Amino acid sequence: MRELVLSCSEERAEALSDILLELGVLSVSVEDADSGTERETPLFGEPGGEPDVQAWHRNRVVALLPDDLALDELLDALLQQTGEDYSDLAAVREVVDTDWVRLTQSQFDPISITDRIWIVPSWHRENPEVPSAETDQNLILIELDPGLAFGTGSHPTTHLCAQWLAEHLQQGQTVLDYGCGSGILAIIAAKLGARGVVGVDIDDQAVQSTDYNAQNNGVELTASLPDGLQPGTFDVVVANILSNPLKVLAPMLCGRVAPGGRLILSGVLERQAQEVAAAYAPWIDMSVWRSHEGWVCLAGTRKQA
Repeated sequence: MRELVLSCSEERAEALSDILLELGVLSVSVEDADSGTERETPLFGEPGGEPDVQAWHRNRVVALLPDDLALDELLDALLQQTGEDYSDLAAVREVVDTDWVRLTQSQFDPISITDRIWIVPSWHRENPEVPSAETDQNLILIELDPGLAFGTGSHPTTHLCAQWLAEHLQQGQTVLDYGCGSGILAIIAAKLGARGVVGVDIDDQAVQSTDYNAQNNGVELTASLPDGLQPGTFDVVVANILSNPLKVLAPMLCGRVAPGGRLILSGVLERQAQEVAAAYAPWIDMSVWRSHEGWVCLAGTRKQA
């Protein structure tokens, strides 16, 4: 496979990219021609926004060519479309064939959350380094493949919440996993013996991911968008999100904890712990249960009525 590399100015980069796609190239990317030099410049817009121009002062427009697209014909078509002859500004480079599936899989190894709980990608089922559930009846192996980036169990906050569940969750307790993502915490809770496990997420694809992963791991739980969450309270409510949405959700999440129930929060940096705890103080006293790599897990108990 080949790549066509064209040099162009800032004002031409986006239009040239669009024309190349119309002419049948497989993909187009724009690179800073000064990358790695003292003239390299950042490309950004206002916080939370997009840059006004998707290009640098000097650019390389890189087009991936299909095997059946003749280079001379493509350059002639560019001349007709733009009125510019790119022949002297073009270079062709070979793209090394890569087994992308194997490369992606090599980046995801089994994860030991606790001695008892392992997250195992499907291609590591026979990995001799992973303990066998056949020889250890207390072992919990969760098969979870990287999918839509809703969580693979590698983040410290996931570890913290999972560790809390492993150490404190009791058989038969009800659990709400708010911000369930891939469903990893809900699945762990179900495998630890929880009943009536519910996962909620604002992203419909996350809900679908949780449903799929639950079925794939042989556990029963309910996953829905927030509007689908039925009235009621839970023995344990866990929310592994981020500090700002956690503060906004404080009244709702506290209201979902049954009297005497536990609330577990993560996605909180150590420096944010006091501020998040203050948001929950009118309902539940929260304190740091454990920290890991700069992140904390907050835990609290709702008082009996």
